[in-house]
Amino acid sequence: MTVLVLRALGLGDALTGVAALRGVRRAWPGHRVVLASGQGIGDWLSGLGVVDAVLPTHGLARLPWPWAGPGGAQDAPGCLAVDLHGRGPESHRVLQATRPDALIAFDNAEAGHIGPDWDDDEHEVLRWCRLVRSVGGSCGPDDLRLRRPHPRPHRPGGRGDPVVVHPGAAAGARRWPAARWAEVVAALAARGHDVVLTGSPQERLLCRRVAAAADAPVRDLSGGLALPALADLVATSRLLVSTDTGVAHLATAYGTPSVTLFGPTPPALWGPLIDRDRHVVVWLDEPGAAPRDANADRLDPALARLTAADVVAGCEAALRPRRANGSGTTPPSVPARPAS
Repeated sequence: MTVLVLRALGLGDALTGVAALRGVRRAWPGHRVVLASGQGIGDWLSGLGVVDAVLPTHGLARLPWPWAGPGGAQDAPGCLAVDLHGRGPESHRVLQATRPDALIAFDNAEAGHIGPDWDDDEHEVLRWCRLVRSVGGSCGPDDLRLRRPHPRPHRPGGRGDPVVVHPGAAAGARRWPAARWAEVVAALAARGHDVVLTGSPQERLLCRRVAAAADAPVRDLSGGLALPALADLVATSRLLVSTDTGVAHLATAYGTPSVTLFGPTPPALWGPLIDRDRHVVVWLDEPGAAPRDANADRLDPALARLTAADVVAGCEAALRPRRANGSGTTPPSVPARPAS
């Protein structure tokens, strides 16, 4: 039997869903797991063995089912459907249209589905793990880990490993100003780090502006890295610095030290859950503040309050020799000064 899983979202969403995807495989061992997602992300996860195949789709488009997958073999009409995309009703209905033998999804009366209750205050990783555990699929935060593409080369002190700075984000709410990124890049380069800029093809101009304003030695790889190459770079880097966007979750998956700037969404909902001693979150909102629209057009006020000095302090903390930070669901924020 095929288990059809819907999570047709971006890179960060895909990576925060990896633990639940592994739980799906444990819930139905021996069955074929097909992920309905974007082609590039799906192919990458399939290559890593997280899923068996990808059904290319975008957003909440209607799914062609039964589906002639790789090699032309058509899946049988029946399937188990798992909604890791959203709370419904739209995502539920996309899967219901495939006429599955069963749908595993959160409760939604509008879609006529009974399931576990949705919790707005739950971390994104834990939410989907809870759904999959409700049907017997054991999974948890440790299942987020991905094997490195190749061993990290040994360099005394790690100083030969690059520091990756990713200044872009999909939405304006999470795009920290280029001039402040330039200050961070200049400070890192002045400390002798090999700084590499990354970004999508649409972010090439942004990265050029950052590099020019930093006026420091920097390698700009923006627009030139496919997902496997970007993953390889992050996996073998000394540090990743970014806002709360997809590339930050690559650092979590590979155990690469990171500094992540948070704004509209609190780190308690999207921050790293594992290897807390390796990751620093920089956040200047009030504790317990409700999340705001992460896809808004204008820069979020909490992110706007962050200075370059705040982020450089976070980098210095992340680059110190590691020691355990204790237990909890998110790493300590840097800096600790109150929001104003």
